[in-house]
Amino acid sequence: MIRFTDFLPVPEPSRTKVKFNIRAGVGGVAAWDLLLEENQEEWLNMSRYRAKQQNNNLGDAEYLMSFAQYYPYGPQYFIFGGFFLVRKVVPEIIGGYGYDLTPVPMHEDYIKRLIVKLRQPIGRDLYLRKYDRLQESRLAPEVYELAPDVKLGTFPGYQNVRLRHHELQRIIANDEPSWKDALSSVKGVYVITDLSDGALYIGSASGEANGLWQRWSSYADVWNLSGGNKGFEDLRSSAGDGHLIEHFQYSILEIFDPKTSAATVLQREAFWKQALDTRRHGMNHN
Repeated sequence: MIRFTDFLPVPEPSRTKVKFNIRAGVGGVAAWDLLLEENQEEWLNMSRYRAKQQNNNLGDAEYLMSFAQYYPYGPQYFIFGGFFLVRKVVPEIIGGYGYDLTPVPMHEDYIKRLIVKLRQPIGRDLYLRKYDRLQESRLAPEVYELAPDVKLGTFPGYQNVRLRHHELQRIIANDEPSWKDALSSVKGVYVITDLSDGALYIGSASGEANGLWQRWSSYADVWNLSGGNKGFEDLRSSAGDGHLIEHFQYSILEIFDPKTSAATVLQREAFWKQALDTRRHGMNHN
């Protein structure tokens, strides 16, 4: 067992608090889902809030170490979300955002990679603890896993897929199980968005073998980021590989049973090209 405090030392143990976030309010969005968002404001707001109850506050803490419940593993597992310098907002705000949080580089390589396991599930009286008392408390956290790369979470459902190119590459390279199972089990029509100018490309996975997983794997090939698409190849030639990696985003428009005929899927692909006018105003050339 690797003790939490042995693996994550801090400069001021007596003035550091550790927060184990579960959800944003009663019935709100899961902390892990907020940590996954590109815009981190809502994730930070979970710790910026100043409640009336003193034991819910950061008080005179100099630093904050934050975690999000990693629900794919279970209620006792939490993933590292950053180390922050804490400053009270003056004048004090009760019932609002009463703290400013500034990211500190310490342990930043572990963000979304380090998972700790608590001895027991979090209760309302346990989620915010003092660092110097945490290891000997009833939570007694230990290091459970240090993932080789940033965790992206489990597959969110076909209607919620919104992947940047570097995320797609990571999923394919790591054979992420929930993503591979979901994308391999369906045919589909998808859209690629160039976020630099909003141009759209409609494509489809109409073959029988491994569905969307196989098609998207071709885009994640580090040696051929165009996936064999002539238009993308032209863009690579003019703007470089970095343009595709930085600006391309992948989402799913429709899914089909693997037994659906290729003709049916291609008909739906043609419909979406017309509906979104991607031949004239997008990146489709046929």
